[in-house]
Amino acid sequence: MLQNNPVYPVIWRNNFVSLIDQTRLPYEYSYVEIHRSEDMAQAIKTMIVRGAPAIGVAAAYGMYLGAREIETSDRHKFLKALEQVAQMLRETRPTAVNLFWAISRMLKTAYESIGTVEEIRKTLLETAKTINAEDLQTCHKIGDNGLKALPETPEKLTLLTHCNAGALATAGYGTALGIVRSAFREGRLEKVFADETRPRLQGAKLTTWECVQEGIPVTLITDSMAAHCMKQNMIDAVVVGADRIAANGDAANKIGTYSLALVAKAHNVPFFVAAPLSTVDFSLADGSEIPIEERNPKEIYQVGETIIAPEGIDYYNPSFDVTPAELIAAIITEEGVFAPGDLKKYQNKQMA
Repeated sequence: MLQNNPVYPVIWRNNFVSLIDQTRLPYEYSYVEIHRSEDMAQAIKTMIVRGAPAIGVAAAYGMYLGAREIETSDRHKFLKALEQVAQMLRETRPTAVNLFWAISRMLKTAYESIGTVEEIRKTLLETAKTINAEDLQTCHKIGDNGLKALPETPEKLTLLTHCNAGALATAGYGTALGIVRSAFREGRLEKVFADETRPRLQGAKLTTWECVQEGIPVTLITDSMAAHCMKQNMIDAVVVGADRIAANGDAANKIGTYSLALVAKAHNVPFFVAAPLSTVDFSLADGSEIPIEERNPKEIYQVGETIIAPEGIDYYNPSFDVTPAELIAAIITEEGVFAPGDLKKYQNKQMA
């Protein structure tokens, strides 16, 4: 038990990366040591580390580990080998744009660095540490900005979240769960309802675990109970994270998010997406262009060691779905709260 201690899923420790093994939670709290870029790629692929911002941080360190493994002092050969490391990491999780953003930033750092290969390596490590620290600061800002967007009610708020967009999914504190944390800290939270989030149960296993660590009142429900809870006026707002957001505000998040947004719309419950601006992919006009990862069907037909479906049937296991912008009340970022259609205005402002 980590009662009241912050959770940091990705930590640099002198000469290796330490990852909380999220596949073992909530039964076992343990760390995995990552010394090689190939091991980091495997950790991302098998979801030892997961959540778009956390994947980005992990990939940044993976790039440094790969750079450390390249045995040459020739700059051209080094950069060519580093591109191969980047490609290996890109192929781990296709939907989470933070992965690609972090890799691109690390490559840009390498190409723009002046000096020896060893000096480039040092710069890459410092850049990875900076990405890590920036994401933690970003999450705190998202949490505080989210407080301004939440409904003003005479009583404390009851929020609903889906999957895990907490400390475990980021460098710490969380995006959607960061808003929950900020509301709890300011005395505005009555409780949070956590969807179990089939098929991998990140809500049941991870979100509830995080809440228990900090004494945040949490109630677990199955995904199919959300509509009933809203009909009974038990939910004031829904807050979820995102793995990629298109330029028009369409947001890809864990499978089941779209149906939750439809239910919220039907019951006039505001639906918020919380994510860093690095999650916005301005190269994509809308959500139809977001690649959707399909995972092993074993996640559907097996729970633990128990097979729950008969042989001889087909399976379909998309890991994400896309919520249309018109169902989203606001997108909460470190730079403020945006209507989905206003994201392009922010891009234009940054480019000016």
